[in-house]
Amino acid sequence: MQWKDKKQRCRWANPKNPLYIQYHDEEWGVPVHDDHKLFEMLILESFQAGLSWECVLNKREAFRRAYENFDLERVCAFDEEKMAKLQQDPGIIRNRLKIRASVNNALIFREIQREWGSFEAYLWHWTDGRIVYETGKDRSELSDRISKDLKKRGMKFVGTVIIYAYLQAVGVINSHEEGCFRNFPLDY
Repeated sequence: MQWKDKKQRCRWANPKNPLYIQYHDEEWGVPVHDDHKLFEMLILESFQAGLSWECVLNKREAFRRAYENFDLERVCAFDEEKMAKLQQDPGIIRNRLKIRASVNNALIFREIQREWGSFEAYLWHWTDGRIVYETGKDRSELSDRISKDLKKRGMKFVGTVIIYAYLQAVGVINSHEEGCFRNFPLDY
């Protein structure tokens, strides 16, 4: 595909959506070591289940507002009334089960932080802090293991395909396609 700026990108990047292009160019595959960002992406990826990432990305600002800028402690405190309000918010994905899971997952995310010192330490220990470079997959042995562990801890909407997408999003796995201007080894 020929891009206006002459940069070659991954095939999935929709050239008609500036948010998607910016996400591809600046975020996707960049290693994240900040728990706040790791939490945001885990919540957003869990809402992707059964939908496209582009759909979730287009609602990201509404999610930030609805989820109080992904403040972990505030999300952990969401009660039945708040979850019912979220189900009425037309700016986000109003799936009752995903909303309930997001609050449940926040509580478990916090437990993991307490156990490991940070969620970042937990997540990156699976690869000994190294980035995995692979393309053309939607799951792997790594995503299988992390998904299984998160499910054992009680998280929902964290199947292996969702976790694989999450690992790609936060740069544990770099899947930029051959020829993409972002396909290069990162030193973070």
